[in-house]
Amino acid sequence: MESTLDRVRQIAANVFDVPVEQVTPQSSPDNIESWDSLAQLNMVVALEEHFGREFTPEEIEQMLNIELIAMLVQEKSSESTKSGTNWY
Repeated sequence: MESTLDRVRQIAANVFDVPVEQVTPQSSPDNIESWDSLAQLNMVVALEEHFGREFTPEEIEQMLNIELIAMLVQEKSSESTKSGTNWY
């Protein structure tokens, strides 16, 4: 089973149009040229569609690199598990 980080890396590779091998936990707008504000919105939409969750503006502001995004997704997964909702 793929980890959350692996799934986020694959989504990012698709959104930013780069090989998945180039997407590391430290990947960010600073080192992925195609990661601009529009791509950030596309990333959020892709994450919401894939994981079945909506992100708040505050959460989107925290999406500074791939590792932080994966941690946020994992946190939302834990919250839904506690509430009894299965969304993956």
